[in-house]
Amino acid sequence: MSEITTTRSLERAALLRWAASLGAITSEALAHRWQLSPASARARLQAAVRLGLLARTKPLTGEPALYSATRAGLRECGMQGLGVCRPTAANARHLVVCAEVGAALERCYPDHRLAGERELRHEEAVRGLRLASAVIGSAGQRHERLHRPDLVMWAPREAGGLPVAIEVELTLKGPRRLERICRAWARCREVSGVLYLCPQQVCAAVERAIERAGAGERVVALTLERLPGVAIERAVAGRP
Repeated sequence: MSEITTTRSLERAALLRWAASLGAITSEALAHRWQLSPASARARLQAAVRLGLLARTKPLTGEPALYSATRAGLRECGMQGLGVCRPTAANARHLVVCAEVGAALERCYPDHRLAGERELRHEEAVRGLRLASAVIGSAGQRHERLHRPDLVMWAPREAGGLPVAIEVELTLKGPRRLERICRAWARCREVSGVLYLCPQQVCAAVERAIERAGAGERVVALTLERLPGVAIERAVAGRP
């Protein structure tokens, strides 16, 4: 196998792992994360589609196409335990913004490891313990009801320390539900802190929930405008 072929195989595996972890990615997010031209990012994704490793879907008009790992793609990158993500009109906008946020965070913190909710769920199931999830109630005598973040930032192994949970909050939740989640995060000792990223009008509601829950020391809300590389127009709450 030539050096060029080996390099391409490693890059393709990294692309597939990223898509599998987040559920789905966009060409715009990939271009930002790897500092590629938009055309180059699309070409890499389309090449994986032709090989049957990624599936391309576009559930919402006006939103970018989403690329998710197929069963073959999951096997190729060793993440078949995560299962196939199926973008729909209901979750497409959230998947798009999470991909953009993930790309921006990895560019800002290249020494950290980013994982999506799907990867976190799988790792916790395999290990049989909570790694970065908050307990929000009981689902029976032996089961806890967990709330998992959309993304997790793991510090470099040599640095140690707990991960940071990232919540991408695009629409308004009920105030009691949001307060309950913030209170659960305040009690959670599996993470060093929680960062909510929201559009401006949602951020105000999250800040109120954080204050009512007394979670201000461990939970912070910022507007998506603060994170470079995120397309704010796609993150406006209420957009169809």
